[in-house]
Amino acid sequence: MKKKDQLTRRSLLSGAIILTALVLAYAPIPGLRQAIVVVSGTELQEPLQAMEAKFKQAHPNIDLTLKFQGSQELVNKYLNDQNDFKPTVLIPANGDLLKELETRWKTQNNSDPFQEAPRPIAKTMLVAIAWAERGKALFPDGSFRWERLEQAMQSGSWDKLGGQKDWGSFDFVMTDPTRSNSGQLTLSLWLQSKLGGTLTAAELNSPNAQSLVSLVKRSVYQPPRSSDALLQEFIVRGQNDADVATVYESNVLYRWQQSATTQGKPYQIYYLNPTMETTSTAAIVQRDVDSGKANAAKQFLDFLTQPEQQAVFVQYGFRPVNASVDLQSVPNSPWRQNIPGSEVKPATQIVPLPDASVIEEIQRLWERSN
Repeated sequence: MKKKDQLTRRSLLSGAIILTALVLAYAPIPGLRQAIVVVSGTELQEPLQAMEAKFKQAHPNIDLTLKFQGSQELVNKYLNDQNDFKPTVLIPANGDLLKELETRWKTQNNSDPFQEAPRPIAKTMLVAIAWAERGKALFPDGSFRWERLEQAMQSGSWDKLGGQKDWGSFDFVMTDPTRSNSGQLTLSLWLQSKLGGTLTAAELNSPNAQSLVSLVKRSVYQPPRSSDALLQEFIVRGQNDADVATVYESNVLYRWQQSATTQGKPYQIYYLNPTMETTSTAAIVQRDVDSGKANAAKQFLDFLTQPEQQAVFVQYGFRPVNASVDLQSVPNSPWRQNIPGSEVKPATQIVPLPDASVIEEIQRLWERSN
């Protein structure tokens, strides 16, 4: 019996050792599990949420939390340490906002704010949209014109613009330029058209610049804080309360079907010429981020730039930063859906984004205007 007991004990011990080995092999090892918080501009909210489960499945040792803010708001809150969480990665709507953050951070802290050079994730451009009948009345030749938009705001009603009297007042929608990148780009392009040439902070103090910004601010009622919020509001309000808007091509393409379903008639896309292209760019921050978190964050950014995830961005209306991904070959690509006005290669000039001093002056102009 003794020998049999010894064999039983040995079998149990061997089984326990094997079970322990299996647990160690497949369970997360203490100390290697990392939690990262990614703060993105709201324009990437839906594609990032769509990819979240796949990333977590592929990286079970990384706890990913996604947060979303307006891009300018994102920068300001990080610099002023106003979040109730500790960001690991920041992804504003364009890389220039990260340059602004870097400049302001170095002034305040005399150190680098980022772990490594920021990485491009996905890109889009600023476009205009209008409900079909309104667009034909405002832009009869099919081309967007800033001066026609200004005339519409000055006249205030559609019957003075070649539209029908029962269309009522003219309503333009844009985002708040103190909180959102698309609002900043809208005013930058509009002021460039009005003043001619590249903007400088000095030119923005001219009477022409001040009168235009004042006109726009009086005409835009409670501008939304983000582009996607703007577009959803534009669709819900419909053509009696929202006529023309400036917003990102990505939002416009992705929500086009929603506009057709909600309002019965879809909106028309107008490519601005010139326009500005904005690249959502990711940076791993230094503050409160150790090497383990930084490595987990790098895995997340590697994941986002792989062809499979770049194709997801395309499905949400973004243009890929990975050259191997073709807009029209991606399944469910909006560029295959015959959306009115959409173009794979629009004949528009892409001009440089305004520098930080110009953006700051535009924000001051907006805040001072009434």
